[in-house]
Amino acid sequence: MFPASALVQDLPLVYNKTLSACNSSALLSGAPYGVVICDKVGFIYEQLDQIAASKVGAAIIISDDPELFELGGVPWPVVVISPTYAKAVIDYAKTAHKPTATMKFQQTLLDTKPAPAVASYTSRGPSRSYPDILKPDVMAPGSLVLAAWIPNSEAAIIGSLSLSSDYNMISGTSMACPHASGVAALLRGAHPEWSVAAIRSAMVTTANPYDNTFNYIRDNGLSFQIASPLAMGAGQIDPNRALDPGLIYDATPQDYVNLLCSMNFTTKQILTITRSNTYTCSNPSPDLNYPSFIALYNNKSTAFVQKFQRTVTNVGDGASSYKAIVTAPKGSKVMVSPATLAFENKYEKLSYTLTIEYKSEKDGKVSFGSLTWIEDDGKHTVRSPIVVSQVVTPW
Repeated sequence: MFPASALVQDLPLVYNKTLSACNSSALLSGAPYGVVICDKVGFIYEQLDQIAASKVGAAIIISDDPELFELGGVPWPVVVISPTYAKAVIDYAKTAHKPTATMKFQQTLLDTKPAPAVASYTSRGPSRSYPDILKPDVMAPGSLVLAAWIPNSEAAIIGSLSLSSDYNMISGTSMACPHASGVAALLRGAHPEWSVAAIRSAMVTTANPYDNTFNYIRDNGLSFQIASPLAMGAGQIDPNRALDPGLIYDATPQDYVNLLCSMNFTTKQILTITRSNTYTCSNPSPDLNYPSFIALYNNKSTAFVQKFQRTVTNVGDGASSYKAIVTAPKGSKVMVSPATLAFENKYEKLSYTLTIEYKSEKDGKVSFGSLTWIEDDGKHTVRSPIVVSQVVTPW
């Protein structure tokens, strides 16, 4: 993304193998003034620096490095194209009588596909602070977000000139967090009676695992593979669906204390966290009533069975019935009992058990699936990701 409306119109298009690595400003400075095509060499930021230093008219860089699309700014008029299209562009430059190129900047393109995608910089699980709870929970927009900026700090660069601005395009989990926090605040306003756990549950179980091509969300950081819940949680947050989730997985402060007790936190440590003497360790439990599932394996055994106990609260309009639909992680077997939950009243609670039979993988492979409770009339679908992963060492 170039921070100005550069005029690059009908400039000569240049492809020269002597220059095409674009790693020498001296060589590039001797090129005919125009748009230089730069081969994919694996060092795109070095190429950008050399292009800016050479002051060529503009450049087309061949790359599939996701970081440039996620992190943004370039210091010189540059367009990045996928290696998929490289041959056609190079052939045109080499065979046309007078090949030219035009670039337009400072444009907003809508309906880009596929989107969203997991950013290469995303926070990835399992969580080393406590691997037995699946993290992350959800994903939210975080790449190239227009945000307020420090007016006396660098916002962009053109060549060697630093530019300031009251606004900047920022990428990172610090941009995704406000989106998720804002949705949580909206849910708190709409449902002031909900606990923090209920709000999180609504966001998780209504998140969307699909992109705008109706395929599973891809992971930019893992060669565009289908993203695992260890990269995106349950999927992209969906505020409108989260307002009416149908069922929620609630948890009380004592439930969290039971988890801390199972982790061998001392009474003093728990008091530091809770600031209250009203909680006890009479019933320690590692199985928090969480809207997701993770089963961990090690190399000491080939077969594992893990059971999870969950309780859901009906926050729909009234009486309702849900059926369990399971997509088991590859190589695993998942059983849910009971497979039907019939609620007679709003706020009624019902419990079920999910059992995973799985095995260790020599290559440390991660497999994943889901449990979805579907209401009989189809109004609500309550989806929870399931992950089978190699154990990690806690901090």
